[in-house]
Amino acid sequence: MNWLQLLSHKRPGETTNISHDQTRSRFEQDFDRIIFSHPFRKLQDKTQVFPLPEDDFVHTRLTHSLEVSVVGRSLAKNAGTFLLEKYSELKSEGYSIHDFGGIVGAACLAHDLGNPPFGHSGEDSISSFFLTNEKGLFFKNKVTNSEWRDLTTFEGNAQGLRILNGKGNGGLKLTYATLGAFTKYPLSSSCEKEKGRKSQKKFGYYQCNADLFEEMAIEMGLVKLAENKWCRHPLAFLVEAADDICYHIIDLEDGCRLGLVSFETVKNLLAEIIGENYSEEKVQKIPSQNERLGTLRAMAIGQLIQECSEAFIQNEEAMLDGSFDQDLTSLIPSASAMKKIINLSIDKIYRSKLVLEKEAGGYEVIDNLIETFATAVYSNYFDSPLPKHKSVLRLLPEEYEVQLDVVESAYEALQIVIDFISGLTDSHAVRLYKTIKGYRLPV
Repeated sequence: MNWLQLLSHKRPGETTNISHDQTRSRFEQDFDRIIFSHPFRKLQDKTQVFPLPEDDFVHTRLTHSLEVSVVGRSLAKNAGTFLLEKYSELKSEGYSIHDFGGIVGAACLAHDLGNPPFGHSGEDSISSFFLTNEKGLFFKNKVTNSEWRDLTTFEGNAQGLRILNGKGNGGLKLTYATLGAFTKYPLSSSCEKEKGRKSQKKFGYYQCNADLFEEMAIEMGLVKLAENKWCRHPLAFLVEAADDICYHIIDLEDGCRLGLVSFETVKNLLAEIIGENYSEEKVQKIPSQNERLGTLRAMAIGQLIQECSEAFIQNEEAMLDGSFDQDLTSLIPSASAMKKIINLSIDKIYRSKLVLEKEAGGYEVIDNLIETFATAVYSNYFDSPLPKHKSVLRLLPEEYEVQLDVVESAYEALQIVIDFISGLTDSHAVRLYKTIKGYRLPV
């Protein structure tokens, strides 16, 4: 792979080369398009870890995505400084560190767009409907094997790529470079995964986006490993690192603010990352615990940005030939401290009663919603609809009805249902569930 190809600012479907504009680059346009998009705004009411937060300091998907974008931009500018010195042709073509920051910042901003309501329990509920629910299993012989694999393994990353390239989202049409950095898992759901390759832990695109992804991969010169399977775009490692840094550190901070983890425990863990720059005396001079937490969090994130930037630089050539495939945070000096944080978070935060109650409720809500709408859509477009099904369909927003009117297969119809369900906010999902169940009726 080479960086001139990897930094392609062409958009899907474009056939002519467009000159690189340094005043407002296409990568900055990508960032702006995401910020103003409807799917991005809905992240303000989607669970990060803690359900439907009432306290302003608990993170939602929106605040998490903004913070990941800030960290990713810093990582990318550090990497860009190195790359511009190493590859003189990048400067000759007008690229700057701001282009690297724009690509990774935009990809980070979009990294959670495909996540459904209620976090991971929402993902599991969609997959489980098709795997275990009798009404979901009904669809197995209505789709191909590869399409069934998509339906039974709902994946937020693949759903995100579908959203970014869907007709119903204002035609975001991001650049190839941003889409490449966004795609942490450059393979389809039907591919056999190779052990030891972090980029194959999950999958990154559905069958409906297979042609698009191949077009992306060819344009950027990604190394092809097998049919429907490529090596990562190198900047995807920075997007992953930014996400890892934020959810490790900030979930811990939220857990402390909610009383699930003691301040002393958090302080000691963050001090281990901060290293020689940590000063107990200075920490004690900070007047409130919340301010102490904020200061320690900022220092820890700053240190992790520096360490991950160095890890990227050390492995950049191996990324280009496709031989490097690990998460950067596992290679840095603070890796052991990060491991302690994630183990503590699993025990004290992710398994807390508050989070488990949210997950249990999420399963119930999402399972009922997808059963109701999938059954109604199939009956209306491929069978004989009952009056009940027609009533349910009227609850769909107009843009989904327009898309359903031209579908030609059950797979397409079910993907549109999944688009709708996964795109709901937590609050909207709960309200819709209550309406369908008859618990919430207009007076």
